Amino acid sequence: MKFSIQTILENQEYQLIPLQQGDFESLYKVASDPEVWKQHPNKDRYQREVFENFFKGAIESKGAFKIIEKSTGDVLGSTRFYDFDESKNSIFIGYTFYGTKSWGKGINPQIKKMMLDYIFQFVDIVYFHIGKENLRSQIALERLSGQKIAEEEVAYFGEPTRTNYVYEIKKETWI
Repeated sequence: MKFSIQTILENQEYQLIPLQQGDFESLYKVASDPEVWKQHPNKDRYQREVFENFFKGAIESKGAFKIIEKSTGDVLGSTRFYDFDESKNSIFIGYTFYGTKSWGKGINPQIKKMMLDYIFQFVDIVYFHIGKENLRSQIALERLSGQKIAEEEVAYFGEPTRTNYVYEIKKETWI
């Protein structure tokens, strides 16, 4: 199946714009706060050299976005599509992070809805890796009807292996 995992997506308030090399500084400004990574499996991504590796992986994924608030033009964070599996007709959404000023404002559900509404035109199942200790993201995904289906070790682009839960949302249950 042919579709783009890096198309511009938007609603009234937010845009997902394909991530480009020139976005490093604006995204690192958001990512440089240690609080952002406190519950993530790789807690040191606030360090510039560690985030440089994360950013390189995002660019190479060819499915990463910067999240923009339309009214201000501010970069709020990043997310991506990755690991499309044609045989299972599935894809992952993840590596999502937001600056703390965006927390608790209902932004993530809107971003995930845009992504899911778009990608369910092409796949039947969307999976998510969520760090075992990342309770905030686990709760957020369960609110979106995500079901925890597995636990697996995941190594991100040159980083150490960490335990993640695998969640899924099926097209037939997405509203």
